[in-house]
Parts: sequence; structure tokens; C-alpha cells
Amino acid sequence: MAIAELRDGGEIEGVFACTRKDRLTAKNGSPYLAVELRDRTGAIPGRAFRDADFLAGQFERGDLVSVRGRVERFRDQLQVELQAIRRSEESPDPAEFLPVAYRDLDELDGFLEHLAREVHDPHLRVLLDAFLGDQRFRSELRRAPCTRAGHHSYLGGLLEHTVAVATLGLEACTLHPRLDSDLLLCAAILHDVGKTREFTLGAEIALSEAGALVGHLVLGQQLVAERARRLSGFPEGRLLALSHCIAGHHGPDALPGRRFRSAEALALYRLNALDAGVKGALEHGLQPERG
Repeated sequence: MAIAELRDGGEIEGVFACTRKDRLTAKNGSPYLAVELRDRTGAIPGRAFRDADFLAGQFERGDLVSVRGRVERFRDQLQVELQAIRRSEESPDPAEFLPVAYRDLDELDGFLEHLAREVHDPHLRVLLDAFLGDQRFRSELRRAPCTRAGHHSYLGGLLEHTVAVATLGLEACTLHPRLDSDLLLCAAILHDVGKTREFTLGAEIALSEAGALVGHLVLGQQLVAERARRLSGFPEGRLLALSHCIAGHHGPDALPGRRFRSAEALALYRLNALDAGVKGALEHGLQPERG
């Protein structure tokens, strides 16, 4: 049964993601185990007052866990009184435990292909085709989140964000025709490709080793350079201009001299921040202004 379907007094038995695990002490001095269980429909706290230390040794935070217990209401909130909990031996699809984009991914894929067709520079178009014609990459793009806990932090979030930034880029080029629309649109579509390598998916969205060590800016530049150099006659100047946009899309601090060298790189930075900021506000609320 999904977490969103649980009711007071009901039984619970199944596999869930454990996203929190704490050994705490009750008022009477006895230890108890506190966990958070999650699936894609929501989360619920769990408590074990009996055999707390034994149960805690059966799993770790971030594991998929097999759970048996009873649902009860405590301080107007549902929680699980755990009778058994241990690391699951199953290997289910992470989509059963992680939140998923509410927008239709096939529709977003169609928008992405439409946006790619607006790139007319033959070299940049061939580069985009090399990415979008790769079914493994397309599958990774559809599945990847955009962040672990910020904006678009759900499966499919990367595709949704990519389409949004590229759409904003297309509109910006209409308003400012002096922009190199082919460069900006190609950069908008590829700016976050490194995020297909930045995360691992399981009970939680976690950083991969590559994500932790170098991050998606470097990974993205590497992926784009690798694809471009497989293409016959891809201009080095075009690759450098594209890499500059990707490297700077979180701001100029990652760039030599901490300054933008093209209006397209500046535009991508602003458009990326616009979508991320608005989406973050809608998902998590407005943050206080600084200064």
C-alpha cells in the first residue's frame, strides 16, 4: 500500500525508502528508533520502542527497507509503530520511491526536439543530433533529477528544466536579435547534460563519485567536448564558445577572470537562474531577500 493511502489503525507491510534514521532516548531513559519512510506518494515517520538497537542494526539510512507495523495517530500526525524493519533484498525501480515530474515526459521530449530544430548552424545541429539521437542519453535525461533537494528535485526534473531554459532562450533571441540564437539555444539544451552523471538513484537522490569530485559543470563540458571531437570538422572556436556558456551558467566565478566573454553566456546564466528561482519559489516558497 502506498504511503498516501495509509489510514489510522491500518497495517503496513512492504518495501520503502529509509530517508532518516536516529537512535533517540525516551523520557523514561530507554532508547528508541526513529525513522522516516518514503515512497513517491509521500513520507511517514516510524518508531520502534522494542528491540530498538537490534532493529537499528538491520539497515542504514538510504537503504530500501522491508517494513511491517501498524499505523497510528500521534499528535495529529500518522506514524508507524514498527514491528519489524530490515534492509530489503529486492531491487525495485527507484521511481517507486522517488518523486516524479507531474508533467508528461513524452510531451517534454517533443518540446525538446522542436527546440533543437530551431538550431540552424550545421555544426551545432549535428552536435545536438548526436546527443538527442542517442537513446541511452535520452533515457538518462528523462530520468535524471535537476537537484537533490532544490528546484526540480524529482525524476524527470532535468528534462523539464532543460525545456524551460531553452524556451526562455528562444524568446530572448526574439527580443534581442543580435544574440547568436544558434549558440544560445544549443547551450541552453546542453547546459546541464553533466547532471546525467552527477547523481545516483536509489532510496534517495545521492551524488555519484564523479558528481562529488568534479560536479556537473566539468562533467557537462567533458561530455560535450567528447561528442564534438567525434564529429568530422567540428570548429574549435564553436566548441570553446559553447564550453564557455556551459562553464558559466551558474555565474562568472567559474570562468577565467570571473567575467563573461559573450552575451550568450550571460544570457544563459540569467535564464537558468530565472527558471531555477521561480521553480524553487513555487516548490519551497519565497526566500527572504538579502541586504
